[in-house]
Amino acid sequence: MHLHDFWFLLIAVLWIGYFFLEGFDFGIGVLTKTLAKDRTERRVLINTIGPVWDGNEVWLITAAGATFAAFPDWYATLFSGFYLPLLAVLVCLIVRGVAFEYRHKRNEERWQRNWENAIFWCSLLPAFLWGVAFANIVRGVPIGPDKNFTGGVLDLLSPYALLGGLFTLVLFTFHGAVFAALKTVGDIRDRARAHAARYGLAAAALAAGFLAWTQAESGNGRSLPAAVVAVVALLAALALNRTGREGWAFALSGVTVVAVFAMVFLALFPDVMPSSSDPAWSLTVSDASSSPYTLKIMTWVAGFMTPVIVGYQAWTYWVFRKRIGTQHIPAAH
Repeated sequence: MHLHDFWFLLIAVLWIGYFFLEGFDFGIGVLTKTLAKDRTERRVLINTIGPVWDGNEVWLITAAGATFAAFPDWYATLFSGFYLPLLAVLVCLIVRGVAFEYRHKRNEERWQRNWENAIFWCSLLPAFLWGVAFANIVRGVPIGPDKNFTGGVLDLLSPYALLGGLFTLVLFTFHGAVFAALKTVGDIRDRARAHAARYGLAAAALAAGFLAWTQAESGNGRSLPAAVVAVVALLAALALNRTGREGWAFALSGVTVVAVFAMVFLALFPDVMPSSSDPAWSLTVSDASSSPYTLKIMTWVAGFMTPVIVGYQAWTYWVFRKRIGTQHIPAAH
């Protein structure tokens, strides 16, 4: 395996890890408005991800940084062509992080309501926009012979891309509902399971359309098994959620997220950004990568740092593994 192939694989793992972890983060943010009945229940939901949400975003920073270092042409074309949607994602992530920290600083109704609205919208929009972005990446966008994006914002809003955005939004919300059922007790746990059942059925319907469309237009023999795994895991997660086995249901909803984005990267390879203008102008892993020396140095650094990141995150989840409920929320003071 060439180093540029290895780094494509590692970047795929980083992005998939980010969506597995941040996916249920986004889902919890959406559920603060659709599942929680009052402010106390919203506090319960937010507290389920309170110790881990910022650590989950490390995967995004690492994935973007690795893309910049290993595939500078891919990074330049992607972040210039997708400037507005990615800027919107960045603003949402900043506002969302501030909202988590500032929501409880004052007890005024208006203050807390505004920050809770920010958490909802700044979870919903990135969950949708990431699906739009990756749908465009796998299908291809207008790229010229100089490797520059030649389209506009409207070129990113095709029916296929919008379907991808709607699918990831519903899938992440389902993933978050299963996580909420796993991490809570009492009435909110029961309602989380009911919400997971509804969102899961919607995700299954959208998965059938999006995955079939992706396989038909961009897929290959490598991506088809991943699509099958995604559908089977999603249906199994629905069945296990129905029986109250939240741990297994969450594991399989995670497998669904992993398989969906694995399919995207398997369908993409060996391209990193296909050109819809002319296939000869597509960016590939070989012509968009950094020098072999750069990739070699990065490999040594990644070999040391990746286990550290995985280790401390696993420890964090283990420490904060217990369920919580409304009875664990102290009265406002």
